[in-house]
Formats: sequence, structure tokens, C-alpha cells
Amino acid sequence: VETTGTRARRGDRVIEIAGVTLDGAEPRLVFHSLVNPGVPVPPFVASLTGITNAVVERAPSFDAVVDGLLHVFRGCVFVAHNARFDWAFLSAEVERARGLVLQGPRVCTLRLARRLLPELPRRNLDTVTHHLGITVEGRHRAVGDAMAAAKVLHRLLGVARERGAVTLADL
Repeated sequence: VETTGTRARRGDRVIEIAGVTLDGAEPRLVFHSLVNPGVPVPPFVASLTGITNAVVERAPSFDAVVDGLLHVFRGCVFVAHNARFDWAFLSAEVERARGLVLQGPRVCTLRLARRLLPELPRRNLDTVTHHLGITVEGRHRAVGDAMAAAKVLHRLLGVARERGAVTLADL
């Protein structure tokens, strides 16, 4: 998820979203859309992501993409690096668009990294991917970050299994 800011319930909105599935070791893109947020994209966000007002001007609204997104999420575990942030935005957007409360199992690769890689001084996506030898293409874009998070998840699941994790609850 890429957003206009950090406040999901105070006016900031989603500007790009991507969904990736992980079946085995290779992530596969299953959903991607730019999103017209209906509010201006701040200059800092535009410089970080490359997503400008002009880029999202003709993009669909979240309301137009939500059904496809919910279809992708059905029956899946939601995973993100700092899942609390992404989940907050998706929850707020789904509630605005459909009046639904987003529910389901979640896994945060940031929290997993804190638990499984205590030797790292930081656990942000850049530090974790570098530590694990994962190349990130398209950093600070929804597809690139989702692919990176999926690759991180795959590697961290291996570490967790070595330490006895068997179920989602074990994570």
C-alpha cells in the first residue's frame, strides 16, 4: 500500500495497492492498481514514490477497485511489512467504500523480523531485505514492496520453522 500520509482515519488515503500471493518460494502478483485518492498527493510522497497528482488523476477510485481487492483477500492471510499501517488504511478504505469491517488473519514481517532477527539494529524493509540478500525492485511502490515483503516472509518462515513454528498461531 502506498498512501498520501500516515493517518488512515484522518484524511490520508491510499494511492496505490498491490496484492501478491506466495505459493512456495516465488511471489506472484495477483492485484495491482493506482488509486485516485480524491485528495492531493503531498510533494514528499510524490518525491518518495514517484506517484504524483498527474499519475493518479485518471486512476480509479478505491470504490472502483475494492471488490477485486476483496476477492483477492478472500481465504488468505494478510501479510505486510508493518501490517498495522497497511491494515489500518485498507480497513478505513473498505469501510468508506462498502461499509464493511475488514477482518481476517494477519502476519507482520516487521514483527517477525524483530523476533527472529534480534541481531539487526533496525527491522525496516530496507535493512531486512539487505540482511537476507533480497533485491528489491521498485522500492516505495506497492508492487515492489509487496514482492519484497513476500520474499522476506518466505525467508522468515524458514527461520521460524527451524525454531519449531508449525502453525499460524506459532508465528
